[in-house]
Amino acid sequence: MVTTMAESQRLDRRAAVAALLKDRGDVLLISGLGSPSYDVHQAGDSDANYYLWGAMGSAALIGLGLAQAQPARRVLVVTGDGEQLMGLGGLATIAVARPSNLTIVVVDNGHFGETGMQRSHTGHGLDLARVAAACGFAETAVIEDLEGVEAARAALHRAADGPRLYVFKVRAENFPRSLPPRDAVRLKNRFRAHLGLPPA
Repeated sequence: MVTTMAESQRLDRRAAVAALLKDRGDVLLISGLGSPSYDVHQAGDSDANYYLWGAMGSAALIGLGLAQAQPARRVLVVTGDGEQLMGLGGLATIAVARPSNLTIVVVDNGHFGETGMQRSHTGHGLDLARVAAACGFAETAVIEDLEGVEAARAALHRAADGPRLYVFKVRAENFPRSLPPRDAVRLKNRFRAHLGLPPA
């Protein structure tokens, strides 16, 4: 069983994501389905953001593909505990591929926020940071305060020996939705243009 701070002492998810993305520079960002995409959009839209409106469980693996295709760029995945739990096996694939330019941040409120706030596996004690460490990630941490968020933000711009995964422990709150564009073709071509690629 994981021992963590009381619920009331956990991070405010919007403040944590905003702090993570402050002065992010040229970092490419994939955001997972639901609240993580709303959090990222609320922090500021960018052509370097690719929001997932579907593909539940795939954010981290899409991040892997992007990191392999763009080895000179830093790639950040911001996803939720429910989404990452659905893609749990992807952590093993990422660890084996060992991209040094990929960081995954799991915004973990211990609940399935998109389906009624049922308690998730992490809410029952499953530690995604330990799972990632066991798979072979170069660096993992559970973060429960803004100082830890700032350390994670600084790490985005440092060289690594392999992939990183940070779990941000946040309060189980429902914020008003900050909705990114829903046009998947527009999002795809906007992101491709940011990378200097033609529409497809």
